[in-house]
Amino acid sequence: MNPLRDIPGYLKVFQTYIGRRMYFIFILNLAAALTEGFGIVMLLPLLEAMNTSGAASSGATKIMGDLLEAIGLSGSMVAILILIGTAFLLKGVIRFGAGAYTGYLQAQLMRELKARMFDAYSKMDYLYYARRNTGHFINIINGQIGGFYGSFSQFIGLFSSIITTFTYFGLAFFVAWRFGLMALGIGILTLLLFQRLNIYVRELSRHTAQENGHLSKLLIQSLQAFKYLTATAQIGHLRTGIMASIQQLTGYQIRQSIAGAFTSTIIEPFSVFFIVIIVIVQVVILDEPLAPMMVSILLFHRGINAVLSIQGRWQSALGSIGSVEMVRDEFRVQQKSCERDGEKDLLPLSNSIVFQHVDFAYDKDLGNVLDDISLHIPARTTVALVGSSGAGKSTMVDLLSLLLRPRRGEVFIDGVPGHRVRLASWRRQIGYVSQETVVFDDTIANNICLWKGDIEKDTELLAQVRSAAQRAHIANFIETLPSGYNTLVGDRGIRLSGGQRQRLFIARELFKQPNLLILDEATSSLDTESERYIQQSIDALKGQMTVVIIAHRLSTIRNVDYVYVLEYGRLIEEGPYDELRDTETSRFNRMVAMQAL
Repeated sequence: MNPLRDIPGYLKVFQTYIGRRMYFIFILNLAAALTEGFGIVMLLPLLEAMNTSGAASSGATKIMGDLLEAIGLSGSMVAILILIGTAFLLKGVIRFGAGAYTGYLQAQLMRELKARMFDAYSKMDYLYYARRNTGHFINIINGQIGGFYGSFSQFIGLFSSIITTFTYFGLAFFVAWRFGLMALGIGILTLLLFQRLNIYVRELSRHTAQENGHLSKLLIQSLQAFKYLTATAQIGHLRTGIMASIQQLTGYQIRQSIAGAFTSTIIEPFSVFFIVIIVIVQVVILDEPLAPMMVSILLFHRGINAVLSIQGRWQSALGSIGSVEMVRDEFRVQQKSCERDGEKDLLPLSNSIVFQHVDFAYDKDLGNVLDDISLHIPARTTVALVGSSGAGKSTMVDLLSLLLRPRRGEVFIDGVPGHRVRLASWRRQIGYVSQETVVFDDTIANNICLWKGDIEKDTELLAQVRSAAQRAHIANFIETLPSGYNTLVGDRGIRLSGGQRQRLFIARELFKQPNLLILDEATSSLDTESERYIQQSIDALKGQMTVVIIAHRLSTIRNVDYVYVLEYGRLIEEGPYDELRDTETSRFNRMVAMQAL
């Protein structure tokens, strides 16, 4: 350990989030240490007043005597005792203030960290998100940030112990410089002896933080796939990995606890051992006066405990150092992975969306997912993107919403290049219904309006929610429920059927009244009757908004204005539905024939 090198660096990390106000804690701790030290040093004139042997006084004793004489308290034992008591009482008040302020700043740090990290995640590049697992993000927000702000009090206590150590050893030099020199040497020796243990604990902390992330990933995967894993009796396969991770964390925790127990139990015998040595040296070898020696023992005991407290607190801080470093590094990564925004605000879509010679690759080493795509989608038309799995349809949707950026070429929205578009101004115009339903653990009403207000108090909002539900053909089902629109749907809509979840999803997007509605396999989970109702809703939107449909089931796109056929990342055919269907040599004709339409 090298506190003078390491501690300031970590303090700067904390300062980034709560500012310089944390240094006020150090001022309070310095004041408390000086106040207590003054109370201890005041024992010198007290012992001098009790001295009847005529032994010579030390220099420190004379200085304190002169101070008392200057304030008119010379020779008064009662006044000296009151002064000592007042000093220790004041020290207690200051310590309380420092502790309360530390707790306040720690709470502020937690708020700042979680808010900043959420904001960073909300602005991260989609491609970065796609390359990470959900467990990583949850581990950072819930696990590592907890370790980060928990370590704050340890670092504050550590730095306060350093201040206290220098204060007591400084006073020890004032009372008896030989004693102070020996105490300082012992303190330095103590830190050196524990250096290897500190390195060991730091590495344990880093391994613990990494293993927590791995465990979070495994737990989330097992919970998300709970139904499948339980129904097929395969949860045991994941259990093996989870138990191994838990066992690894248990081992790290045991080793950290042993290191902490070693440090805490060695403090008292270590302190007493060196006090005995100091007393022998002071009395037998140096023949020092008794009063300074007694005060020196008190100062030494306080000082050596502060030194050992440095070790203990540093070791505790090292237990969370992995969290501090992981959160710090995550913020740095997020700064580099932040989504690039443009400067041009878009008006409601009125002209067209154009793909111009667009190439895209998730990884340049794996080749293009889309290759030289050029297409034109006029505003307020309904178009379909069809093709086999892996053709690149969903990637085109991600490019359309500007979640992804082309490797080559450009996407134009009303003539504005995608890289110049202010993203929020475009995405607010988009309604997006994906194959994977997005349903929140809340009421049906809040799932439709996304917490826009209280339908019990806002009749206009209730009317809008009902209208969206009717257009998505889910209103009749909702009205049969005992709690109606206030019915809780459960985690990810578990209390609803697959078709009901999908229609609820569609209702939310229709409530938004978008200018562009994207339906990415939106009817894939619906029964034939529900699909027919949704198809009627989609047909009713023709001419009112731009609709882009991705579908495997070609029955859902019969009434679209235009069809684009993709294969292996290339646009191979385009035209009206009937024209492509009736062209016997077309790929689309074969797709229709295979589905017997």
